[in-house]
Amino acid sequence: MSSESVTEGLDVYLVGGAVRDRLLGRSVKERDWVVVGATPAEMERRGFRPVGKDFPVFLHPASHEEYALARTERKTARGYHGFSFHAAPDVTLEQDLARRDLTVNAMAERPDGTLVDPFNGYQDLERRLLRHVSDAFREDPVRILRLARFTARYAPLGFRPAEETVALARQMAADGEVDALVPERVWQEMAKALGEERPSAFIQVLRDCGALVRLLPELEALFGVPQRPEYHPEVDSGVHTLMVLDQAARLSDSTEVRFAALMHDLGKGATPEQDLPRHIGHERRGIPLVREVCARYKVPNAHRELALMACEHHLNVHRAPELRPETVLKLLERCDAFRRPERFHALLLACEADARGRTGFEERDYPQRPLLAACLETAAAIDGGAFAREGLQGKEIARALREARLDAIRAVKEARSQEEMTTRGTP
Repeated sequence: MSSESVTEGLDVYLVGGAVRDRLLGRSVKERDWVVVGATPAEMERRGFRPVGKDFPVFLHPASHEEYALARTERKTARGYHGFSFHAAPDVTLEQDLARRDLTVNAMAERPDGTLVDPFNGYQDLERRLLRHVSDAFREDPVRILRLARFTARYAPLGFRPAEETVALARQMAADGEVDALVPERVWQEMAKALGEERPSAFIQVLRDCGALVRLLPELEALFGVPQRPEYHPEVDSGVHTLMVLDQAARLSDSTEVRFAALMHDLGKGATPEQDLPRHIGHERRGIPLVREVCARYKVPNAHRELALMACEHHLNVHRAPELRPETVLKLLERCDAFRRPERFHALLLACEADARGRTGFEERDYPQRPLLAACLETAAAIDGGAFAREGLQGKEIARALREARLDAIRAVKEARSQEEMTTRGTP
C-alpha cells in the first residue's frame, strides 16, 4: 500500500493544538490525529507502527505523525497516573474530545477543513477564555499545570482562565489532588512555562488556584512581604519576583536565566518580621531554599547552579560600580567566571532582570552588565604562560597573574568612570 493511500477509508481527524493554533493564526509545529472506528490490527495492516504503551497510538509510515485511536478514560485512583483507558471502534469523536482538558484543545478538523467543535472551543478562542471541557477536569491534577502553562503562552494575546475553571482548580488543590503530582512532571510543565512569552502568568494562575502554596511554598511566602518603597515602588516581594521573571523573558530565551530570576529573592520570604521592610542577609537565607526547591523537583544542574549563583551574588553584581577591583576579582573567581564565562554572562542577565523588575525601572539602563563583562574579558585575556616564560614558578605565577588581573580590572573601572563623567559633563 502506498504512503498516499495509508489513510484512505479511515475516519481521520486533525485534533488538539494544531487546530487551535491554526485558528489563532499561529504556526503549527506538530500535528496529531485521531482515528475513529478502527482497530489496532487494522492500523498495523496499513503500515502504521504502534508506539503507545497505555493506549493505541501509531506512527504514520511516511509522515511519522501520531495517529491515536479514539478513546475514553476513567478515573481509578488519585493522581494523574490513576486512569484506565478504553479504545474501541465504537468510541465516537465527541467522546474522545470530551476527555480533553480545555475547550480550545477539544476541537477537531476533518480532512476537508470542516471544524468539529462540540464544546464551543472556537467561541472561547474568540472570547480569549481558557475553560475546562467538563468536570472530568478535576480528575487529573496535571491539568492545573497545563491551564497555567497555556495562560503563560497565550496571555499576550489576551487569554485568561475562565472563573469557573479557576474555581474548579481551587477545589482540586483544596482536596489534595495537587499533592499527588510527580515531581518530574511538575518540573516538565514548569520548564515549558518558563519558555513562554509571559512566564509570570504560570505562577499567577497557580497562586490563584491555591496550588502554588503546595508546589512552591517558598515562592508563595514572598507575596505580602514588603520591601523599601524607595528601591521597590511595587513594594510586594512576590509582585517584584513576577516582574523580574517577565523582564528575564524579555532579555533572554534561556530557561536557566528565567529560573534564576524566579529563585533569586527566595530569602526575602524568611526575613524576620521585626527587620521588615529591610532584607539584610536575604541572599544567605535564600540559598538553602533554592537548594530545597531544586532537590524537590530534580531541577537540572545548569538551572540549579545559575539559580544559586543569582541568589548569592545578585547584590554584589548590582554594586559593581562601587566595588574595589579586589572585590570584583573575588566575584569573578567565586563565580568561576574564567572557566565558565557563558554562565557568568547568564548571571548578569538575571541580575539585569532583577534591576529592571521594579515599577518605573523597566527601561532603565543597567551599566553593571557591560562593566562586569568588560572586566571579565580584559582579565581573562591575560596569559599566565607569559609569566612562566619570564622564569616565574608556582605561586609566583599565580601571584603575578592575580596582580595583572587586578590592574586590568582597575583600568576598566577607571575608564568606565571617566566615560560616565564625560557623559554627565563633569569637568
